[in-house]
Amino acid sequence: MNQKEWRIPYGRPVFPQELLDGGCTPLLAAVLALRGVNTRAEMNALLHGGEEMLHDPMLLVGMPQAAARVHRAVERGEKVAVYGDYDVDGITATCLLTDYLRSLGLDCIPYIPDRSEEGYGLNNSAVDTLYAEGVRLIVTVDCGITGVEEVRHAASLGVDMIVTDHHECGDGPLPDAAAVVDCKRPDEVYPNRYLAGVGVALKLACACAGESHDVLERYCDLAAIGTVADVMPLVGENRYLVRRGLEKLERAPRPGIAAMLRESSLGGKKLTASMIGFSLAPRLNAAGRLGCPITAARLLMTDDPAEATRLAVELCELNRRRQSIETAIWDEANAMLASAEPDAPIVLASDKWHQGVIGIAASRLAEQYSLPAIMVCLSDGVGKGSCRSYGGFNLFDALSACSEHLIGFGGHALAAGLNIRGDKLDDFRAALAAYYKANRPAPTPEVQPDLLICDSALLDLEGVRSLDLLEPFGNANPRPTMCMCAVRLESASEVGGGKHLRIRVRLGRESFEGIFFSHTEKDLGVRAGDLVDVAFTPQINEFHGHSSVQLLVSALRPHDGTELCRRILGGDRSALWAAAPFCPERADFVRVWHIAEQSGFRLPESEDELIASPPPGMACEKYCLCLAVLHEAGLLASPDGRICGAAAAKIDGKADLEATEIYRALKAL
Repeated sequence: MNQKEWRIPYGRPVFPQELLDGGCTPLLAAVLALRGVNTRAEMNALLHGGEEMLHDPMLLVGMPQAAARVHRAVERGEKVAVYGDYDVDGITATCLLTDYLRSLGLDCIPYIPDRSEEGYGLNNSAVDTLYAEGVRLIVTVDCGITGVEEVRHAASLGVDMIVTDHHECGDGPLPDAAAVVDCKRPDEVYPNRYLAGVGVALKLACACAGESHDVLERYCDLAAIGTVADVMPLVGENRYLVRRGLEKLERAPRPGIAAMLRESSLGGKKLTASMIGFSLAPRLNAAGRLGCPITAARLLMTDDPAEATRLAVELCELNRRRQSIETAIWDEANAMLASAEPDAPIVLASDKWHQGVIGIAASRLAEQYSLPAIMVCLSDGVGKGSCRSYGGFNLFDALSACSEHLIGFGGHALAAGLNIRGDKLDDFRAALAAYYKANRPAPTPEVQPDLLICDSALLDLEGVRSLDLLEPFGNANPRPTMCMCAVRLESASEVGGGKHLRIRVRLGRESFEGIFFSHTEKDLGVRAGDLVDVAFTPQINEFHGHSSVQLLVSALRPHDGTELCRRILGGDRSALWAAAPFCPERADFVRVWHIAEQSGFRLPESEDELIASPPPGMACEKYCLCLAVLHEAGLLASPDGRICGAAAAKIDGKADLEATEIYRALKAL
């Protein structure tokens, strides 16, 4: 049985006339209005914005100094290194900037640290190695903002650094580098504080080139992959970068990406941000997680189709190994938690786990237990941890508050990494639990659809197709979810060997097919003929040349009208739109009044008791509407004016129920 908490949007959708006049379907207009888009100009900027969405890279603090230092390296013929991170964002940023600096004639080498041996970010040994190879300028991408000591060490060797990053800067001083470019700098004025690391690297290339058009055309695909993989908000500038990159990935993919698309069975398909996030990114990430990030970098930079195919096959095999390791870690972590249900952030440690895979397992734990999760790999008394948040809990702030127990940490509000001594784990776990208790985020319902569908006409083919204009979907621009309430479950059958559920529901005169992955009838506790609430994303299903609207179901439960009834009883007129399908007829009022006028009858004082006591066969929503109309007409009254606890009342003359505001509003709807 699905026990998730639902928050249904009972308010009536808004359909801005200006959007409808501009050719918007009602469904798309309603979704845009929910996202604050109400005019044609706002709609065009969101859906069709071009290069005008890009900001001047020189607005980034430190960018003029960074570009000047690169130009000086070109004039001097210096050997340069691009020092990146081992995740997809870092790898794409490394490839982008390495290729660009080489195009300027520089001898440029990429350096991506080994995740297990070197860990995240700058380290002095790597700086020494690069210095010995003749490097005199190191440009970091997607890392370096906390590398104060490493930058100082490089300077002592005569090596300059340009730090480009997008992570939180923390409370300490910035590195004393030739330039520090980070969209999260406290003194930053750049309009987009949510560039990915690859986005900052792209901005450096644009600044050095003195223009953005040609640089963007050359590297927008890499920028799109890194931005999506790092779950950056897909609005404004980021949205344009990803949309432009997706177009290039379809039109003219690099040999390595073309090979990866073939190996991922995506060749020839229309690409979406979701495909990057769930298919391409995990394969590229697997290389960094298992200590082979240079394999992914070579794939993205090769011009040889044969080498591209070989490397793509190798990455897919690495991803299968990663999945196997992840499953083993996941099973062990769950066994550790089997004795008691956690009620504070999960902090687990082991000397058997693989450092590169624990972040994925931490994400799964966070979702499984609805709590932040930290998994630590121990080696020689020191642990390296991956942290994942849940429910809006700010991990970066939490780690800052508990930093006395850590060797170091870095990252974002939602994901971070840390280093810790093994003997400090218990103290850290206790401190984090205390911080969480004092700063626990307000609980949020797990099912929060954007739109309640009461009119099946909204879900026509044209309307559902129009939602594709909102692509690319992702962080801050999610695929819209919707719900139907009190719809009849006409059929439910298991498919995919019993792993999934195919359903058919009826809303008004229309029936809709839906698919609910990884669920069965037994899981849900429903059967054909029941009234259900269903949350879903609408999509177009193409089968044998026939197009139809299909519901991609995300949650389903037996119908629960409790919250709508509470709103009706509380006088929330905005909820009448959702209640209109339950509008009572004369016979319903007569039936309820006959019960109310019985000697000694009084409605329960408790809302829950009242809602649970409709006459047999009458929906609780219809019952509450009857009571609200009778109450407004004066036929029910209570000392405190509430419907709960009311009893039959006498009035002068005959009550005209059809004249009440509630009834007129229901009939109008």
